[in-house]
Amino acid sequence: MPVSGLPPYDDGNIFARILRGEIPARKVYDDAHALAFHDIAPQAPVHVLVIPKGAYVSVADFSAQASPEEVAGFWRAVAQVARQLGLENQGFRVLTNMGADAGQEVPHFHVHIFGGKPLGPMLARG
Repeated sequence: MPVSGLPPYDDGNIFARILRGEIPARKVYDDAHALAFHDIAPQAPVHVLVIPKGAYVSVADFSAQASPEEVAGFWRAVAQVARQLGLENQGFRVLTNMGADAGQEVPHFHVHIFGGKPLGPMLARG
């Protein structure tokens, strides 16, 4: 059952198309629960997206609807990707956006992994 207030999942979104192999991606990691690939418009020297293999609109949808195995497998994949990219020692940021006010552009739950330089504060004060 969809989470109240969230739009239905759109099978035509770009991440769904990447998962189906219709659009190429520079893959970093791929397992039963998650796919990670380089962002096409990187905001840091390292900018990778990690998406679950299931059809989830947002982190709220994922946390409410995914199985415990999917949730654990996804977050393990996020940590594995950071390790694989050599980001653990210098540090990295994991970010997800949910909804228009947060800037979510693709209606498929995903996280961004940023690293490779000092990233500064999360949000500008103002």
